[in-house]
Amino acid sequence: MEPENKNKEPEVKSGKKKKKPSLSYILGGKVLTEDFVIKQSKLLLLIFCLILLFISNRYSCSKKLTEMDNLKQELVDLNYEQVLLTTRLTAISRQSQIEELLREKGIELTKENITVYQIRK
Repeated sequence: MEPENKNKEPEVKSGKKKKKPSLSYILGGKVLTEDFVIKQSKLLLLIFCLILLFISNRYSCSKKLTEMDNLKQELVDLNYEQVLLTTRLTAISRQSQIEELLREKGIELTKENITVYQIRK
């Protein structure tokens, strides 16, 4: 028992064969007058708005990530500068460095060898 319509084209239930839309039909805007597009226009508008929101959200997140990377790099640079300045300040404020600077300027200050005691009542 073989099927009878072996070499026949499948039947279309609606009675007409659907045509493949041409490029000029789509680009010309005639596709917008179809019943499906008209009935689903609110849904298509919602999808379009959601796509725009998604694109703008992605752009703003990308912009914020770039700004965060720049701020992290600036923080690293400032930490390096802080360590460098602290090291210089420590080196300059050593007692031997202060005594050397006083001798260079010709200021006659001497270090007392007597221990200072504080008397409390």
